[in-house]
Amino acid sequence: MSGEVYIMDAVRTPIGRYGGGLAGVRPDDLAAHVVGEIVRRSPGLDPARIDDVLLGDANGAGEDNRDVARMAVLLAGLPPSVPGATVNRLCGSGLEAVIGAARAIALGDASICIAGGVESMSRAPWVLAKPEQPFPRGHEVMHSTTLGWRMSNPRMPQDWTVPLGEGAEILVDRYRISREAQDTFALRSHQLAARAWEAGRYTDEVSPVPGTDVERDESIRPTTTLEALTRLKPVFRPDGTVTAGNSSPLNDGASALLIADPAGADKIGKTPLARIVSRAVTAIEPQLFGIGPVAAAREALRRAGIGWDALSVVELNEAFASQSLACLAEWPELDPEIVNPQGGAIALGHPLGSSGSRILGSLAWQLHRRGGGWGLAAICVGVGQGLAVVLEA
Repeated sequence: MSGEVYIMDAVRTPIGRYGGGLAGVRPDDLAAHVVGEIVRRSPGLDPARIDDVLLGDANGAGEDNRDVARMAVLLAGLPPSVPGATVNRLCGSGLEAVIGAARAIALGDASICIAGGVESMSRAPWVLAKPEQPFPRGHEVMHSTTLGWRMSNPRMPQDWTVPLGEGAEILVDRYRISREAQDTFALRSHQLAARAWEAGRYTDEVSPVPGTDVERDESIRPTTTLEALTRLKPVFRPDGTVTAGNSSPLNDGASALLIADPAGADKIGKTPLARIVSRAVTAIEPQLFGIGPVAAAREALRRAGIGWDALSVVELNEAFASQSLACLAEWPELDPEIVNPQGGAIALGHPLGSSGSRILGSLAWQLHRRGGGWGLAAICVGVGQGLAVVLEA
């Protein structure tokens, strides 16, 4: 047992818009595609040697079928002897899956794992709570499972159960973030994502889903302008500044990473993309979820034994422009130019359970193409948590 854990490969689907080109694909089929594809891309790997498949899934209320990881293993045609488990840390679920798999490998409980995440927000069902009596006389309420709080416990303080967008507005107030700064940040995301696609920098990590015509991330708006973003009305407060244009959209997608210890890497027969060096999870008051990654990133860097100045690339999930800008305000040592150089979730999309593994996989590919360096992936998590992982290539 060496304790060393490597990312051998990373692949994802294009990210579909809500009701868009991937809306007709079940989440278990999205997951099966990336699980099968990452095995196909390593012809030297005997699938029977995969010790476990861990996938993140934030909703799990519908066709995810409770344990979408195990369903994906079977649907992808892997041997039935390969197990699968599904984890849920809301928006951080995909990154949590990778952390769990890496921990198992580092401890010697596994040698080769697949880890990632999936979400179909288009296909998230409406749910109906069971009535308190067998034949209720009044009306019953259906709840959308697409995003946010539902059927929350009445004992939870109201300050904690605010909508996610209201949480973004709270950070606007706390950090005095202007509407112009948010729209400018969103514009940068779209421009960088469009340039990255045109330059072919997503080619290695994206695999289109068979039976669909989605070749690229659908939410990118390459021709949007600051003027167009400025014209959008606030969504969460009548006098607010958080709009659909400076927030991440609702999306569908899946991502997977192949990770291994040195012995497993030899069996796979490929050069690793990067090494997983450290990870951290922290928590904060639920309504301040957007700055959840702040402490997690600091702790992950401390555990890696490096400072902010050592980083070449940072992938910070963009739930909202205000949320990302608040994190950057808390990290004055960080050069904002190295953050999301290929665009972020405002442009690419935020399929909840997949986003954490998506940013980590993209980070690994970017470090690999650079020929080495240190990188940080960080993500905020609803209900007030943060995750961060440090890589070295």
